[in-house]
Amino acid sequence: MTAPDLPPVVSSWFEGRGWQPRRHQLEMLERARAGRHALLVAATGAGKTLAGFLPTICELADNPAEGLHTLYISPLKALAVDVQRNLLDPIGEMGLPIRVETRTGDTPSDRKARQRAKPPQVLLTTPESLSLLLSYPDSFQMFAGLRTIVLDEIHAFARDKRGDLLALALARLQRIAPNLRRVGLSATVADPDAYRSWLAPDADMDEVDVVLGAKGAEPQLDILLPENRVPWSGHSGRYAAKQVMAEIEKHKTTLVFCNTRGLAELIFQDLWKVNDAGLPIGVHHGSLALEARRKVEAAMADGRLRALVCTSSLDLGIDWGNVDLVIQMGAPKGSSRLLQRIGRANHRLDEPSHGTIVPGNRFEYLEARAALDAVEAGELDPEIFRPGTLDTLAQHILACACAAPFKESELLTEIRSAAPYAGLTDAIFASVLSYIATGGYALRAYDKFRRLVEEPAGSGHWRITRPNVAVQHRMNAGIIVDNPMLDVRFKNGRMLGRVEEGFASTLSPGDHVFFAGLSLEVLQFKDSDILVQASSKEARLVTYGGQRMSMTTHLADRVKVMLSDPSDWHRFPDDVREWLEVQQRRSRLPQPDELLVETFPHEGRHYLIMYSFEGWNAHQSLGMLVTKRMEKMGLKPLGFVANDYALSVYGLEPIGDPAPLLSPDILEGEFVEWVEQSMLLKRAFREVAVIGGLVERQHPGKRKTGKQVSFSTDLIYDVLRKYEPEHLLMRAAWDDARARMTELGRLARLVERAAAQMVHVHLSRVTPMAVPLMVVIGREALPSGASADEALLVEAESAIAELAMRED
Repeated sequence: MTAPDLPPVVSSWFEGRGWQPRRHQLEMLERARAGRHALLVAATGAGKTLAGFLPTICELADNPAEGLHTLYISPLKALAVDVQRNLLDPIGEMGLPIRVETRTGDTPSDRKARQRAKPPQVLLTTPESLSLLLSYPDSFQMFAGLRTIVLDEIHAFARDKRGDLLALALARLQRIAPNLRRVGLSATVADPDAYRSWLAPDADMDEVDVVLGAKGAEPQLDILLPENRVPWSGHSGRYAAKQVMAEIEKHKTTLVFCNTRGLAELIFQDLWKVNDAGLPIGVHHGSLALEARRKVEAAMADGRLRALVCTSSLDLGIDWGNVDLVIQMGAPKGSSRLLQRIGRANHRLDEPSHGTIVPGNRFEYLEARAALDAVEAGELDPEIFRPGTLDTLAQHILACACAAPFKESELLTEIRSAAPYAGLTDAIFASVLSYIATGGYALRAYDKFRRLVEEPAGSGHWRITRPNVAVQHRMNAGIIVDNPMLDVRFKNGRMLGRVEEGFASTLSPGDHVFFAGLSLEVLQFKDSDILVQASSKEARLVTYGGQRMSMTTHLADRVKVMLSDPSDWHRFPDDVREWLEVQQRRSRLPQPDELLVETFPHEGRHYLIMYSFEGWNAHQSLGMLVTKRMEKMGLKPLGFVANDYALSVYGLEPIGDPAPLLSPDILEGEFVEWVEQSMLLKRAFREVAVIGGLVERQHPGKRKTGKQVSFSTDLIYDVLRKYEPEHLLMRAAWDDARARMTELGRLARLVERAAAQMVHVHLSRVTPMAVPLMVVIGREALPSGASADEALLVEAESAIAELAMRED
């Protein structure tokens, strides 16, 4: 296909810009004209968005028509707004009568109602908003003429609960509009065939064509080394604030990515302290108020900021062409994530993206080097797909029932056409229907849990029990379940953002916190608000719960290979190379096919350090299990610390043989016991109960506080655990607790390796590779806040490092 095949108005627009359509953009148009589903994998800056929309623009240019033609699904509200801007300009310049509108949770209710009655030709929305649209009876008319659905950043959806919800929505849309064409867009897909299956009706990947974009310029990546030495410990790169600020001064606009919201606030403060030139810099993360985020996004789009400190809230697709540098604070945790973030720089196919990693410690230096090698080799992190979750399925079935009564067999066929639910059995489907209809055996006496009824009984025809069920569903549907939050506001009512209730409970009036880039004094607590005022005093950092990003197995494997190959060490800084050489002489280095365990005494305690590289979450879980087992064995444990690379447990008694601490039965005994006794299962149940519709977040005119939601779910959890432990949502909560919250797969692999590959080295004192963890233990043992404590910790770190590196 050539450019002349475009409608004249579109061809003229390209010519007026001095552009030629890219090959993959024309290929996407060719697939559309052939009626084929398509997956486009193209580098950031290759014009993926235009490639996805080009068939729509061409069709509506040739045959103008009213009604909804194309749905665009974005993982982020901000991205939908950004694409609206990038779409509206070309459409306006072509003079085409195409209406493009956005629909998210932030869209005013009157516009939402109008969009259902008179939809635009192109609607930009999110998975949750699409699911809500499908819960209305008029959805059958609204989507009847739908021709195309474009899923941007498909890798951000497909493998989680939002992906489950979206796959189910696709199945429903395909039933309403059988000729609907599905389009997926991504820059970072390691396994296109897996995504073809996820995207295709009935998971038939042959129905989806892959279009590969031009590769584009290779990114220019480097590691920022400190002026003195790579630190022994830490994970944030804070030591490099002056160097990072110097890079910001040299570039037009810099994005500074952090792996957590708390770290983003901290790095912003560090940069502001060394911002001697007074350059405009901002901070952006998901807990800030919408108004604050929009203000920062607009400032970036207009080129008014020199730097923006941000989190994964900006990982995806925001097109700010004036960004010419991306800095990653701390290790990237995965080559795909690194590429995604670095791709925010220059955002043009034929110009290289510039990126810099600031490692927090010596292990993170190795991880950063492994990530750069992986990017250079074109290797992305492998993606793991799993069956769809049952709480998400329950929410979708109720949405379908709110739109219209359904026949059981027909809905089951439709649901099985969604890839995550292709293996759904009749029995599990029946149990989900039963749960929605009665709440389950232990709750069936309560009318409020009766949401579906089969009429007549045994007929397979289902409807909602009362109209109010639909109202409640639409108010409470959604996949993202936040931890209970409190709003942070100034006295005049201006909202700054939200902090978790657990953190808020540690605050008192007069305390100072860093938030939204400011030092704030807490004035008072009022209902669900924390009232604050600006302050110039030192402040503590807001902390957030949730799972931490772990290094991917792909990067972990690369790090282990680097460690085992001294011929590769010439690339490392002198102090990192010396660190590994002394470790090799004093103990040994972990080999790819073994699990190295070191034991040694230090200052009256006995330590075990396991170098397994299975990630912080798996190590954190294992630390809890091993200390429980140590208690049973009389080893008097005192605690444990973990990072992505290793786990350390310590106690008062020596550990002669570590093997019994890691026997496979630990996942049957201590693991189950720990999960049931901890808040882990309750927290997982809270999430599935909200998603599955058992507990409501909102009533008409009233929103429940996080405490009220937690209280409701805790009561139901206690009832079900006692009377119906096999309840559908209890099983779903266990699945969540196992798979997501503890990364059980990596934990199980670690325990399996211990049985077959453990190499135990007993030493008389601390080793070089143990120092990063030993320093963390020292930091956790001292109260924070006083500068004297920090000086003591630096001194203690130096002393431990000197002892470890001594070779006598």
